[in-house]
Amino acid sequence: MTRSRSPITISVTSRGEITLLTVDGVLDSTTYREVRDTVIKAALSEPRAVVVNVSRLVVPTETAWSVFTSARWHVCVWPDVPVLLVCDHQQGRASLWRNGIQRYVPVCSTLDEACATVLADRMSPLRRRARAHLPAVHSSVRRSRELVTDWLLNWSLTKYIPVTCVVTDALVENVLEHTLSAPKIMLENRGDTVSIAVEDESPAPAVRHEDPYRGGGRLSGLALVASIARSWGCTPTTTGKTVWALIGPESCF
Repeated sequence: MTRSRSPITISVTSRGEITLLTVDGVLDSTTYREVRDTVIKAALSEPRAVVVNVSRLVVPTETAWSVFTSARWHVCVWPDVPVLLVCDHQQGRASLWRNGIQRYVPVCSTLDEACATVLADRMSPLRRRARAHLPAVHSSVRRSRELVTDWLLNWSLTKYIPVTCVVTDALVENVLEHTLSAPKIMLENRGDTVSIAVEDESPAPAVRHEDPYRGGGRLSGLALVASIARSWGCTPTTTGKTVWALIGPESCF
């Protein structure tokens, strides 16, 4: 698949569980966000890793390379998918090194080297995932709890059910209250953590609000999420955003 919007072209392929992006064109202020959001979108599909070939990318202003560290920052906690760069010429790699990109995003000289780097990391815990698309109706709040409960029961993670259902309630209600979108929910287990994410089609970032009539005495949904989850965040996508929360054993009731 190839996505084209002058002056940038991004081709998307795969090698096994690794998503491969090839970026061709000019990286500047007019294309920065498209490149960043495409890398984020690829990571949100939760492949083993995202490898970006930048060998044919023209970067007039070297600081624009930070687009790749920005994309990695957005996905470093959830879904924690590695992002690697491939550049087949020394000039490009030197530019990446001068700007410190390799401190956050590994830089390789060939695609084979990048894939070998990914496959050599065999210590990552097993990921288990489940997804569902729900209609934009209030009954989706109850349905999301039912799905989360079933998935966690199937994974023998019963102690996570109460807190995950509370967080799921808040995230789904937030979509239904503040957007016109049909929520998409994603649940993942990795090691001793559970993450719940809800995607919508509104680009407006999710922010915490206090009740204007009751002041700080009543927590908003996202404030509640922040108080019980290990961490939470809002990640932009090409079609809107994904709001996620990471739940550890310390969060369980």
